[in-house]
Amino acid sequence: MPMEPLPDLAALSLPEIVRLVEQRRLPPVDQWNPAHCGDSEMRIARDGTWFHQGSPIGRPAMVRLFSTVLRREPDGGHVLVTPIEKLAIEVEDAPFVATAMKVEGTGNAMRLAFQLNTGDLVTAGEAHPLRFAGEADAPRPYLHVRGGLEALVARPVYYELADLALAGDGPVPGVWSDGVFFPVAAA
Repeated sequence: MPMEPLPDLAALSLPEIVRLVEQRRLPPVDQWNPAHCGDSEMRIARDGTWFHQGSPIGRPAMVRLFSTVLRREPDGGHVLVTPIEKLAIEVEDAPFVATAMKVEGTGNAMRLAFQLNTGDLVTAGEAHPLRFAGEADAPRPYLHVRGGLEALVARPVYYELADLALAGDGPVPGVWSDGVFFPVAAA
């Protein structure tokens, strides 16, 4: 059964994005607790490229499939998990990359929707906060995706965020999304 084609973020309204997110059903990986079976020999590079045994996984549908069974463990490690096995996977930074952003509204009524390298859509807000790590002069923005998994916001998208933050008139540069203010600075 082929996977659904990736949505075109630019062509979607925020209500359409919310509907797509609500329709997406992911496996209940947080409820699966099989014994650890070993190493998957897989790695997710900082740029979001997935590798198996040192070679890039060239089929986006395979990456999308693997991403649905990805989980972050309490010790900070990452695993691919099914009801019967759990395999370690190396993640260099964040397992996802936010590659595009759509903005609707202004001020505290603004909503920011992000498209990930896997095609998933995430709207920043209380359940999906933005955070900034790193040095003050070179912050690295991250978006919470689910269950401790984050997306590194790609540099071009970060520049869009920075432009929005600088356009605001508050005492602290930042952006609003879904009623939550996110300061654009490393913590």
